[in-house]
Amino acid sequence: MNLCEHPLAMSRRDFVKTSAIGLSALSAGRVTGANERINVGLIGFGLVGRFHLAALKEQPDVRVTAVCDAHRGRVDAAAAMAGNAAKYADFRKLLADKNVDAVYVATPDHWHALMTMMACDAGKDVYVEKPTTLFVREGRWMLEVARRTKRVIQVGTQNRSGPPFQRARQLIRQGQLGQIVSASNNNSRNIMPGFGNPPDQAPPPDLDYDMFLGPAPKRPYNPNRSIYHFRWFWDYSGGQGTNLGQHALDLVHWMLGVKAPKSVYSIGGRWFLKDNCEVPDTQDVIMEYPGFTVTCQYREATAGKGGLGMGGLTFYGAFGCLPISRGGFELHADPRINPNNAVAGILGVKGHPVGGPQLEPEEDGRLWTTPEKDNSGNAIKDYSRHTRNFLDCVKSRQQPFSDLQSGHEVATACHLSNISLRLGGRKLVWDAGKEEVAGDREADAMLVRPYRAPWDAELRALGIKA
Repeated sequence: MNLCEHPLAMSRRDFVKTSAIGLSALSAGRVTGANERINVGLIGFGLVGRFHLAALKEQPDVRVTAVCDAHRGRVDAAAAMAGNAAKYADFRKLLADKNVDAVYVATPDHWHALMTMMACDAGKDVYVEKPTTLFVREGRWMLEVARRTKRVIQVGTQNRSGPPFQRARQLIRQGQLGQIVSASNNNSRNIMPGFGNPPDQAPPPDLDYDMFLGPAPKRPYNPNRSIYHFRWFWDYSGGQGTNLGQHALDLVHWMLGVKAPKSVYSIGGRWFLKDNCEVPDTQDVIMEYPGFTVTCQYREATAGKGGLGMGGLTFYGAFGCLPISRGGFELHADPRINPNNAVAGILGVKGHPVGGPQLEPEEDGRLWTTPEKDNSGNAIKDYSRHTRNFLDCVKSRQQPFSDLQSGHEVATACHLSNISLRLGGRKLVWDAGKEEVAGDREADAMLVRPYRAPWDAELRALGIKA
C-alpha cells in the first residue's frame, strides 16, 4: 500500500478485526512488572514529536515499535531515529498493531482528542500533547472513554515534572508568598510582517493532506495551513492562547489548587501581521478565579523586554512575588513597611502638609518572607522526567502528574478566552459544574464543533453523542 493512501471507508474496528487482536487492554495485560519493557508507538513526528522520541530512547524499559505521520518523509525520519520500528501512514493501523502497548499523540491539536479516544478504545495507554482539546466538549468525551476503558493518560504539560516548578509549588502552598493576589502570564515575540500570503495549491506529494485534515473541515491546501503553521488557524488550533496558554494556566491550576475560572474576558485580533492566518497576534485575557485574578498577554508583533519574553509567569502574593519559567524561579520578598509611611513618603517627601499622613519611625530591612532562587530548570530533561512518570504509571496503573481531568479543565479555560475574543470581547460567566456558559446561548454553541466524515462515524463508534 502506498504510504499516501489510506482506506477512509475502513473503520478502526475493521482494522482491529483484521489484525485479530481485539480491543483488549493490552497495556494492563502485558505490562505487569516493574522491569517489563513497554512497546510504544509515536503518532506525529514534528518538532515536539522528535523531543518525545529522544526522551523515549533514553528509557531502559522502552522499545519504540511503531511510528506514524501523514508525511512520508517524517515517517521515514522517525523510523530512522527510532531504529527498528514499523512505519504507518494511517494511525489506525498503528493502533491495531499488537506490538504497541502505549501511544504518544504529538499531532496538530485538532487530532488530539479523537486519536486519544480511539487509542483508549484499542487498549492503549496514551501520552497526549497539549492543548488537550480543540474545543471544550472534546474533553468530556475523552474522560468518558478513558474511564470506560480504564486507560492511563498523561497530558504533555511537562512543567509539572520539573524540579524548580515542584519547589515553587511547595513554597506557594506553604504560604511563603502569603495570600495569592494574582498571577500574570506574558508571551511576547516579534515575527513581523507575518507568514505571507501563499496561494492555495496542490499539496506536496509526500503529504497525505486529507489525513492531515482528519475531522477538521475540508479546505484547499495552503502551505500556511499545514506543517507547523496549522496553529494559526481556528480549524486546527487556538493560537498562542491554547499553545502557550495551557502551559501557563496549567501551572496556575496545579500550584494554586483551582479547577476553573468563574469568568473570562478577552480582547484582541490579528491586527499587525500581514498574512493569510487567522488567530490573534495581540490578545489580552482577564480571568476571575475564587479569590484572585489571572491575566494573560500574547504578543506576536513586539518582542517585549527582560523577563517577559515567551512564557514568563509571575505569581503575586501579599508577601512577595515569584516569577518562574523553564529556567527556574526567584522568590522576591516584599519589604515589610508601615502602611502609613508608604503614602507619607511619596516621591521622597517627609510627610504631607499639616493634617495629612506623616512619617513614623520604623525598623529598616524587614521582609515579609524569605527570598529564594533556583536556576536549575532544564526543559529537555523535563520531557524525559514526564515520560518516566507516564511509563511508571503505565506499569502501576496510577494517575500520572498531568492527568486527563486537569488537562481538560485547563484547556477549557484557554478555549473560553478564545470564545470571548471571537465574540468581540464578551465577558463569559462559567458554570463549571454544568460545563456551560451561564446565560449565553451563542457562546455555549461554540463549546462544540462537528467532525467531518468519515471521522464523525468513529466518534459515534466510541459511543459519543456529539
